[in-house]
Amino acid sequence: MTETLIGADAVRTLFSRAMSVMYRDEVPAYGTLLELVRQVNDATLAAHPAERARLEALGELGRISEERHGAIRLGTAAELATMRRLFAVMGMYPVGYYDLSVAGVPVHSTAFRPLEDEALRANPFRVFTSLLRLDLIEDEALRDEAAAVLAGRQIFTPGCLALIERCEAQGGLDQADAEAFVAEALETFRWHAEANVSHALYRRLHDAHRLVADVVAFKGPHINHLTPRTLDIDAVQRMMPEKGIAPKAVVEGPPSRAVPILLRQTSFKALEEPVDFIADGTNEPGRHTARFGEIEQRGMALTPKGQALYDRLLAETRAVITPKPDGSNAAAYMAKLEEVFATFPDDLDTLRREGLGYFRYSPTGKPARAVDLARDADALVAAGILRADPIVYEDFLPVSAAGIFQSNLGDDAAQAFVATPNRDLFETALGARVIDLHQRYAEAEAASLARARAELGRTVAA
Repeated sequence: MTETLIGADAVRTLFSRAMSVMYRDEVPAYGTLLELVRQVNDATLAAHPAERARLEALGELGRISEERHGAIRLGTAAELATMRRLFAVMGMYPVGYYDLSVAGVPVHSTAFRPLEDEALRANPFRVFTSLLRLDLIEDEALRDEAAAVLAGRQIFTPGCLALIERCEAQGGLDQADAEAFVAEALETFRWHAEANVSHALYRRLHDAHRLVADVVAFKGPHINHLTPRTLDIDAVQRMMPEKGIAPKAVVEGPPSRAVPILLRQTSFKALEEPVDFIADGTNEPGRHTARFGEIEQRGMALTPKGQALYDRLLAETRAVITPKPDGSNAAAYMAKLEEVFATFPDDLDTLRREGLGYFRYSPTGKPARAVDLARDADALVAAGILRADPIVYEDFLPVSAAGIFQSNLGDDAAQAFVATPNRDLFETALGARVIDLHQRYAEAEAASLARARAELGRTVAA
């Protein structure tokens, strides 16, 4: 008798929960962070019952406790292509292209995540996945040595590869195979305290860029952070020191607003961890800094027009002042950020009418007439017939991601790489096109409006 295949959403939930348990065991401060975020979220929802009711009505309340993202860094095109297949088992697909060389980090990236609203509500787990750009390292001999090390490693277990193939062949996994897949896949993301290289080569890689050493010198792409979602990141930032956790100096992304937009992130400093360098036959102890704890607050997804305004205002701020990793100008930076962003509309009605954000439409229950069905969305919202709720931003911000990387890699981590976006190169390595994130939001908005109109039509006809 053939076992019943379970859905990709169920496999993703098994994996994300297992990943959380593993990371909590490896980085105990992460468990402290989860508890702090839970406390802040509970307090925020208790203090704002209308927001709690809104999230519950939209089916988005449950996902907050499940919500987290991870981040990994890969070394080769083959690793990226296989990782795409691994995440597909869990219903996660590459969305967006991010060039982090613009901020001094030699990688380009995508985010593997669920696509459909139902899948996101079930479990919105996502993994920001970066591919090392060895071509940005000036030392040709070091590039060749790093490439040779990467070519000689296998980051996936034979069992994981076999189960990926089984899933592809039969269109899914049964419960037993799904549990086996999660156990095998976790090995790829596990921390290994033994380096792949000699201490001497590690130092050369580290001197080229700390992130290069993190990718090349180890057996696999250890998960370098997991990120719970908070409803009030400023409260978490204030309370982290009370829990014995030192936060980074500034919250990355937009300033605090009445209507949160895009993504705000903070983190605690990366751990300095013992490493054994055994590749040359010796066992030389050393230290490595890579893994950290991150928290995020997700706001409304912005349209291309809204994103362009955000990018312009952020660039305007950073042309005057850029936050220093040591935090010495944090207050001045945040003050300037708030001053510049004062021109960004901060109420839902203006954001919608000016086409700056994406919204999900639904009937309010107010009776509609046949004549109403011919009116546009703005008129239906103004008449109280439709409600418009902001669509949550599911993706990432390259400058913010680079800021988190840099603050945890050290004050000297940023380098003056020439901005060299190369989406074609990335997609060739990936073996697929990355999905346009704005297209996904626009489709979600249009689909919600079509459903709302259809429901109004049925009501009128009745």
